[in-house]
This record gives sequence, structure tokens and C-alpha cells, in this order.
Amino acid sequence: VHRLITYIFVYEDLISLACGAVIIWYFAGSFEKNVGTVKHCILTATFSVLSALLYLFLEPLVSRLLEVGDAKGFMPVAFATLGVSTTRSRMKSTLLFGCRVPVVLVPWLGLCIAWFVPHSSLLGNLCGLLVGEAYGLGYCFCLDFPESLGSKLDRVFPFSLLKRIPGLKYIPGSLAERKASENSRIIPVPGTYPTQSYHCPSPLALPAHPSAQSQGF
Repeated sequence: VHRLITYIFVYEDLISLACGAVIIWYFAGSFEKNVGTVKHCILTATFSVLSALLYLFLEPLVSRLLEVGDAKGFMPVAFATLGVSTTRSRMKSTLLFGCRVPVVLVPWLGLCIAWFVPHSSLLGNLCGLLVGEAYGLGYCFCLDFPESLGSKLDRVFPFSLLKRIPGLKYIPGSLAERKASENSRIIPVPGTYPTQSYHCPSPLALPAHPSAQSQGF
């Protein structure tokens, strides 16, 4: 049963490990900024288990038609978070490789690109994406919990210990606290902006006599 979660830490070689590190840094980092560290940790474990269960259900059926690789690495969970982000995004389209495409198609295009990643399982990534899409559309509403519970969990071990680790960026579970922390980083301390002096030339002096004015024109 423990392999339903531990498979996301299994990598075959350094190339797949490097790809997994980039995926964790990019997708998991942006998802954590939107939901908070507590909810991110809980949903990571939940998406891992649900993706593995769906994989075990579909693998006997798909293996009759295609060769199915083992689900390994963080990529199925990354596709789950990407599915949540795209289904709940207010944007209609986005730029991908210089082309504007609908947001709902971004994870499916990424699924095709992930096919070329070494030791990646297409079925495992598909299961993760389906789980994320279902959660983003509200079919897994039982997994959501209020922000008040997330704020309480921020003060409970082990999340209280994560806040004290130097160099570790902890995202609070409350939306108000996340906005306050963002505003505190954006608003600079008075006097920190560099000043620049602008030279305003004095207006041209008009000639005193009409004759001189006509000659000037």
C-alpha cells in the first residue's frame, strides 16, 4: 500500500531525476503559491494515491492493446496539479511556444510532450491529468477543506516546524495571509527608490518689441 505514494520518488537515471526536479520546481511551486503549503502537501499525497489507483484499474485493460510502462516519478502528480490550474483558470487562451492556444488544451499538449521524457509512463501521466481535471471541475469536492482549517494546521506539527527551517519558503494556508505576505514584498521601504533629477528648461523669453518679434518669426 505504501507504494501508492512512494512511487513519485522513484527515478531510473539522472536524466529522469533532472526532469523530475524541474517539474517539481515549476509545477508544484506555482501550485503551492496558490493553495498554501498545507493544502499542497495534502493534495500531493491525495493525487498520488488516486492516480495510482486509477492506473492499477486501467493498466490491465490498456496493456492488452499497448505496452504500458510503470508509473514512476512526480510527473503524474504534476499533471494533476496542471489539470487543476487549467480548469480553474479564468484565462481563455495562453501563449505556448509562440502560439496562442486555449488553456484547456495546454495539459493535453504537455501530455504529448511528456511522452518523450525518458522512463515516463503515458498511462500514469494520463491518470494524473484525469484526477486533476476531476478535482478542478468539482467532482472531488470532498477533498476541499476550509481555509480556517488550513490556518489551524499551519500551527500544528510538522507544518509548524517547516516555518522555522531557514531558507525554506512557507506559504500560509489563509488567502488573506498570502496576500499580506505578497504585499509586504511588493511595497518598498520609503527611501529605497533611487531618485532622478530632471532638468526643466526655462521658457523662452519673448522679445519686447513687435519689430523684433516679427523678425524672429
